[in-house]
Amino acid sequence: MPSYIVTVATGSQWFAGTDDYIYITLIGSKGCSEKNLLDKPFYNDFERGAIDSYDVTVSEEIGDIQLIKIEKHKYWYKDDWYCRYITVKTPAGDYMEFPCYRWIVNDKEIVLREGKARLVQDDITQFHKQHRKKELEDRQKMYRWKEWHPGFPLSIDAHCHSDLPHDIQFDSEKGVDFILNYTKAMENLFVNSFMHMFQSSWSDFADFERIFVRISNTISEYVMKHWQEDFMFGYQFLNGCNPVLIRKCKEIPANFPVTNEMVECSLERKLTLEKEMELGNIFIVDFYLLDGISANKTDPCTIQYIAAPICLLYKNLESKIVPIAIQLNQVPGPDNPIFLPSDSHYDWLLAKIWVRSSDFHVHQTISHLLRSHLLSEVFAIAMFRQLPAVHPIFKLLIPHVRFTIAINTKAREQLICECGLFDKANATGGGGHVQLLLRAMKELTYQSLCFPEGIKMRGMESQEEIPYYFYRDDGIKVWEAILRFVGDVVDIYYNNDETVCEDIELQAFVKDVYVYGLRDNEASGFPRTLKTKEKLVEYLTLVIFTASGQHAAVNFGQYDWCSWIPNSPPTMRCPPPTEKGVVTIEYIIESLPDRGRSCWHLGAVWALSQFQDNELFLGYYPDEHFVEKSVKEAMARFRKRLENITSFIQDRNKNKKLPYYYLSPDRVPNSVAV
Repeated sequence: MPSYIVTVATGSQWFAGTDDYIYITLIGSKGCSEKNLLDKPFYNDFERGAIDSYDVTVSEEIGDIQLIKIEKHKYWYKDDWYCRYITVKTPAGDYMEFPCYRWIVNDKEIVLREGKARLVQDDITQFHKQHRKKELEDRQKMYRWKEWHPGFPLSIDAHCHSDLPHDIQFDSEKGVDFILNYTKAMENLFVNSFMHMFQSSWSDFADFERIFVRISNTISEYVMKHWQEDFMFGYQFLNGCNPVLIRKCKEIPANFPVTNEMVECSLERKLTLEKEMELGNIFIVDFYLLDGISANKTDPCTIQYIAAPICLLYKNLESKIVPIAIQLNQVPGPDNPIFLPSDSHYDWLLAKIWVRSSDFHVHQTISHLLRSHLLSEVFAIAMFRQLPAVHPIFKLLIPHVRFTIAINTKAREQLICECGLFDKANATGGGGHVQLLLRAMKELTYQSLCFPEGIKMRGMESQEEIPYYFYRDDGIKVWEAILRFVGDVVDIYYNNDETVCEDIELQAFVKDVYVYGLRDNEASGFPRTLKTKEKLVEYLTLVIFTASGQHAAVNFGQYDWCSWIPNSPPTMRCPPPTEKGVVTIEYIIESLPDRGRSCWHLGAVWALSQFQDNELFLGYYPDEHFVEKSVKEAMARFRKRLENITSFIQDRNKNKKLPYYYLSPDRVPNSVAV
């Protein structure tokens, strides 16, 4: 009788093994095998990290194996099992690989097909067509869209992390419990001793250094020493944790009446403001989205304030970007003066602090939450709903959505919900962050998410004109590496543009993103369909880059740039000054966050800047969803390009007081997981 050798690999994460009974059925083109119990007498099968092999004998010829069915039945208690893959050696000596990489829960069965990727139009057997259809029907029942808040991108239909399908939950929920992590962060940073003085003010700037007791971090310490300098202020718009707002200024806005006389002492080339703009030396950051946003009122004992500044910047003779004019609100007038470097030291310093606080709000809610976390979740849900595991695009994207739905569910459960941790320290807590995100949704565009296009839209593409914009330089390299890798994979499975148009599963994925993620917003420019290979490659590059490079650029620098509280205040407790010459050091200290909110903020930015314990970095795919040699070769080329980028960044950073490493591929996780 024909005999097959079946090899089963169990996952290495916590609780991946099982004591339950595991059965296998081989489904061939001519028939099925019996249901075989996989068991070795006197041997503990399916232990965590184990690879077990079994002989499976069939009574008659079953033909070419089409599918395999795995069933799990309870032994004596609920015992989920994580199966990595199964291989089958046929009587003829051929090997077949069946990637799984999923949990089998309760008394359930899963049906796997051989690992070679297939488009829907490639399937010709009824076996495979039915399997494909059934898999998507089951997934669409598990991965349901839900509106968490009107106007937001739709998210997963789950109230809490434990409601999620096991396949997308964290391996250890404790590792991503925000409350636990914030508490741990404050203990590690030795700031709990200040919590009993929650609403008291600090004494002076030096007093803030007391919460730096256990900090040993090159950039954060440099920020602490140099944060008052104009160079440091301008540099952060290029290479801080929110390097996406600065744009070239070609015309002074009507609501920002800066004159040449105001700024001529700052223009080192002795040219007029108009001429400097013509030469591309003037830049602007406008926080208009914050105008009218409600400040946090969750604590009746503390009044909090939000401003909507406009900041004009100048590239000086050393090619450094420095501020030359700041207006703290959008409507000009006698009670909304334009602050200048020539003003008193404390007037100018407080104006810059207000800009830094506004930058923090836009960073957290728009650059970080909306444009990386929520969008990546949209891509993830649409992928699970519309692409079966055998689809090459599913295999390509699955590493880049790892834990994303889980971290966002945790955030909705503990962080950005009503009375969540976001309310404890931030001026946009208590609903302001919701208002801000809704405004940003109306301006979100596909073009701005395509990294090179987003840079060009802001007029920031020239290395000669803006030589120290490392976010741009490194981002372009990472984007192009991903683009080439995606292009290699797409070329393997799509012969021409017609193949793209005929892929109804791919088109359903893209439509799901547009309809549910972008809420049918035609103005967003997101495609509803894809008609060419070129557009498919660009679209998939956007998905992967958003989850990897873009999230890394705006997330992992939070501790570096925001841990020194005066450089990035999460709230302000006094209103913006309405006249010049009245600001004192005491007024500034009284404006900055109190001790308690400073501690919460410090704990938050520390926790959010940490990698996952089992982080997987860009280009490394230990779960082998692809089995084809051609794709594995494409992955190897991708990793080589990424290694070259890493080496380039390491060489550039040597001896730099402010190294830029957030887009170094060896520090860029594959997915949004924190």
